[in-house]
Amino acid sequence: MTDLTIREVRTTLLRLPWPEDPWLAGHALGAMRDLVVVEVVTASGLTGMGYLHLLNLPLQRTIGACIEEAMAPRILGRDATAIEAIWRDLWRATLTGGRGGVAMMAQSAIDIALWDVVGKAAGLPLHRLWGHFRSQIPIYGSGCFRGSRGDGMIAKARHYVAQGYRAIKMQVAYVGDLSTDLDNVRRMREAVGPGVEIMIDVNMGWTADVAITMGRKFEAFDVYWLEEPVLADDFAGYLRCAEALDLRVVGGETHFGRADLLPLLERGRIPILQPDPMRGGFTELRKIVALADTHGVTIAPHLFPELNVHLLASIPNGIWAEQMGLLDDVFVSLPKIANGTITAPEAPGHGLAFRPEVMTDFVLR
Repeated sequence: MTDLTIREVRTTLLRLPWPEDPWLAGHALGAMRDLVVVEVVTASGLTGMGYLHLLNLPLQRTIGACIEEAMAPRILGRDATAIEAIWRDLWRATLTGGRGGVAMMAQSAIDIALWDVVGKAAGLPLHRLWGHFRSQIPIYGSGCFRGSRGDGMIAKARHYVAQGYRAIKMQVAYVGDLSTDLDNVRRMREAVGPGVEIMIDVNMGWTADVAITMGRKFEAFDVYWLEEPVLADDFAGYLRCAEALDLRVVGGETHFGRADLLPLLERGRIPILQPDPMRGGFTELRKIVALADTHGVTIAPHLFPELNVHLLASIPNGIWAEQMGLLDDVFVSLPKIANGTITAPEAPGHGLAFRPEVMTDFVLR
């Protein structure tokens, strides 16, 4: 049997420029891309890789230090297949200073790397290791950024539609006034026509009162969902929005773990959860999926389609992957996206590897 004893945990901090891609114009994700990469090396030589893309979160060195100081020493010498035990141990070891935030993000990168090891050792992609459900999942084109204004958002949506996407996501709030937001949604519906779903992302930019007022106006344009209308901790606001509106109110990307998401499930008003793999790793994501399924709730996880495709391909209640193209240029290969679907890859583990130059030329000193 392959010796999967953990012999080394390598943490690499990367800072990369954005690619020269006109369709990334208007984002508010920082001047550079900050990544934390974790490699778990076993006695047999099998290595698993996990990573975080911190978007605009200025905690790269802090998360790296948490991995190196609080977590890596606790998993050296352990069997990489003991993923549940390791997850629980890391969570409890940081409980009084964690329960979420930096600590959970740090252990998420480790968790993703461990599952990669186990998949490689089994010779199976993660979606088959977990119990394959389907190979193709609907995917929507995201990142119609508010910073590109109405014309820019519409141009990007048309770009997605031309590639076969049947759903797009645009942003509102923060830029301009409410009448501009409403006009942008109206113009978007006119631009893409009735056959394309429109998701709207508020990014926690409104109070419940504003979200309800605007949501009622958006309903005239057949909006598919209203995402993160209020702050993540405003569970009462989520409930007020969901009860007042006919369109779907969704969220979850900023919540850490299933306990933090439970209030969104308890009243049965949030039909779709959007958990993020950086906030619990694959181990916690799979528990969130089961909990959601028990409540009749579906899953459309946040970003990372190259990782989330494995989760979605292994569950019955996964409905959407999200494509924004934020890391498409850094990997050796990516899952195939065509005609509005993403296809789960068949390479062992999660099947991802950074291009060699990414791991050498962009190390944060």
